[in-house]
Amino acid sequence: MISFTGAVIGYITNYISNFIENANGGKRKVYLSHHTVIINWNSRASEIVNDMLYNKQHQKVVILVPSGKEQIERELNERIAATIAKENEQLKKEIAESACSRKGHLYRKGRLKNNLTILVREGDVFSTQQLTDISVQRAKTIIILGNDTNNAVCKYEKLTQNAAIDAGNQLTVKTLIQVAELTGAENSFNNQKIVVETDDVWTSDTVNMVVKSKHVAGKNNIVPVSVNEILGILLAQFSLMPELNLAYVELLSNKGVTFYAEKTQYEKEEDYVKDCLMHSKHMIPLTTMKDGDTLYGYYAAEKENDAFEYDAKATYSTDLEVKINKSFWFDQKNIIILGHNSKLQHIMDGFDSFRNEWSLPNKKDIINIIAIDDKAHLEKMNYYNDYPYVKKVVEANIFDREKICSTIEKFVDANKNDTSILVLSDDSVPSDEIDADVITNLIYIRDIIMRKKEADPEFDENSIDVVVEIINPKHYDVIKNYNIKNIVISNRYISKIIGQLGEKDVLYNFYNDILRYDDDNSSFQSKELYIKEARKFFRSIPPKCKVYDLVRAVYNAMYDESMPPEERNHTILLGYVKPTGEIHLFGGDQQNTEVELSKNDKLIVFTNH
Repeated sequence: MISFTGAVIGYITNYISNFIENANGGKRKVYLSHHTVIINWNSRASEIVNDMLYNKQHQKVVILVPSGKEQIERELNERIAATIAKENEQLKKEIAESACSRKGHLYRKGRLKNNLTILVREGDVFSTQQLTDISVQRAKTIIILGNDTNNAVCKYEKLTQNAAIDAGNQLTVKTLIQVAELTGAENSFNNQKIVVETDDVWTSDTVNMVVKSKHVAGKNNIVPVSVNEILGILLAQFSLMPELNLAYVELLSNKGVTFYAEKTQYEKEEDYVKDCLMHSKHMIPLTTMKDGDTLYGYYAAEKENDAFEYDAKATYSTDLEVKINKSFWFDQKNIIILGHNSKLQHIMDGFDSFRNEWSLPNKKDIINIIAIDDKAHLEKMNYYNDYPYVKKVVEANIFDREKICSTIEKFVDANKNDTSILVLSDDSVPSDEIDADVITNLIYIRDIIMRKKEADPEFDENSIDVVVEIINPKHYDVIKNYNIKNIVISNRYISKIIGQLGEKDVLYNFYNDILRYDDDNSSFQSKELYIKEARKFFRSIPPKCKVYDLVRAVYNAMYDESMPPEERNHTILLGYVKPTGEIHLFGGDQQNTEVELSKNDKLIVFTNH
């Protein structure tokens, strides 16, 4: 009996191993449904899969690539193992520090486990048969990734690839057409989501043309993600408000407090917000928008089902009154742009829109920028002549240490208010040189800060906000050693957004709104996330209180019904950041969480101004 049982177990184990091996090798059809399909592979792909670890449900992922199966499997295994180890070590530390008293950033009670089943297959990504063999028609989400040049090994190869990508990505368009044909067929699942990366204007425009011709209502919803545009806008916002990086790291992921959407019957935004504030204490309502013919309410919460913690019989209100500075205005933003990347044009577009939103007539410019870069890239940007708020341009390569350092020191000395240094990573270099310029520039900046501290022990290091872009996540710990609070892993942001849109495509219009400031052509007042200093936002700092009191008191104080609807200020408080960089986003039961603000805290607010 024992021999028989052992033989059966061995047979079944061997059968399963062979099945997985054959499935990975592309030798047979994969019978799956409600899974995620990733077509192609790039430097952002492993982050998309990694973020799925934070989903509560088991996730099935099938990856189809032309080649490189073993390398992709190693990359994923290393990334997932590192994330699980890091998260569980952090949980262990929090328990040891008696973290049983609930904190705003805690998002789970148990250990993080690997809830992913991943199959990697090599094959022709344009083959209808191979796409059918991985059950594309039955997938919940299909993610089409663009190519990148991070794996180029020499400058000639890198330049050739960059030129091809700048001209447009025909392969992305071809893949999208194949996938759209399959998902738009009558025998495919309903409401499938297709998320497709675009890197350039030609590809974006062509993808939008495909959307018009291949979108089938109720079948396939095609969501284009403009990689460089989104990253450029985010980098501009982070250099204007560095703490926003800390907020978006959590809000644009499946970990902790994040954005969700629910169907609603309220056509007026204020009706939705007021109703949720009155009857729900687990979510923070933000706004309403239409997606096609359906009206959605957007909210922030720790869990999607927090929206259903709705008690029609309960009435949550507050007696707390707060005194707010309704004439709040940002001080001039002083920024040093150090280096370049392929997103620089979009970064400047982000500055343009902020300037249009916040500049006052006959006042000094709200933005004051100097740019330090090498001759070739300054020429490419026309020496920033198209941007009047770029007051000075300094021509220097990475080896011109004295020139770079003296320029930074003079700018910091001339602007006693907070100064931001945006350190960009050149994504046009071969893979072995990625982030090298960033590390060198950080050595220069750290030396400047140390010398200033030696000359004046009272010098405030926090008066210089350093926002560092890196491309390779492996360099994070190296950069962290320079006491940098705002490290932007640019590829990770796109991965998070793609992952979220793959699960909740109705967030697409919401993100399009909040990631862009109003410009001269805006037909309505959009709303964005801002970081505002508590001492300037409030006329007097509120007393220690419950989170639900503070959120409602701020909204009530800012929303003046006596004013015309278009002039009412819609302001929702989402959390705050301590001077130490510790972030607190409001989630969970707001009645069981207390908040005590100080004048030096930075508020995270969702508002139209």
